[in-house]
Amino acid sequence: MNKPFGNADEKLSGYVTRVYAPEDAVLAEIRARSAAAGLPDIQVAALDALHLEVLARAAGARRAVEIGTLGGYSGVALLRGMAPDGELDTIELSERHAEVARESFRRAGVAARARIHVGAAADILPQVARRGPFDLVFIDADKPSTPDYVRWGLKLTRPGSIIVIDNVVRNGDVLDATGANESAAAMRQAMAVLAAEPRVTATVIQTVGSKGYDGFAIALVTA
Repeated sequence: MNKPFGNADEKLSGYVTRVYAPEDAVLAEIRARSAAAGLPDIQVAALDALHLEVLARAAGARRAVEIGTLGGYSGVALLRGMAPDGELDTIELSERHAEVARESFRRAGVAARARIHVGAAADILPQVARRGPFDLVFIDADKPSTPDYVRWGLKLTRPGSIIVIDNVVRNGDVLDATGANESAAAMRQAMAVLAAEPRVTATVIQTVGSKGYDGFAIALVTA
């Protein structure tokens, strides 16, 4: 689908980026090194990383789970927003991606607080759950599995925790109810899971910027 705002979204993104300068030298280096290592350019945008940092701070997060490490860009952002002794359990399918992330955490000075689990999230989440409950869960992995990850997020959290799902708008493709787009269909299902869950209050925040028109689903666990 077409972007709904023409180029106004790009102008706004540029303005907000100039005002808040979300990407410092550490994050820029992670982005560049990830690209040089051949990782796909699917890490969160710089402004979205800042959103994650703010959410982690607002939640007072001390323990968090990230599903989808990639090169460590979003993980560093989360850890920056967490308590000084906060710990992140982050799950990555690819050992090659995990190796890049290890170096990212080391260079960012947060390696001691980041625990990388390599393998399929479906296999690792039951192990991670033993360390719960967690204050924040960030879901940004294989999109068709997102509804299952949301269900895991509900198991991993407690009242007051936040669950964040990336890429829920997908340039407006989430409006397609035909199911032709597998990733968009998965996002519709994931949001339906949250909407049907009486223990959460959830919303969607639309985002625009370098990654196009997209958004986060954000759920607060209330009971």
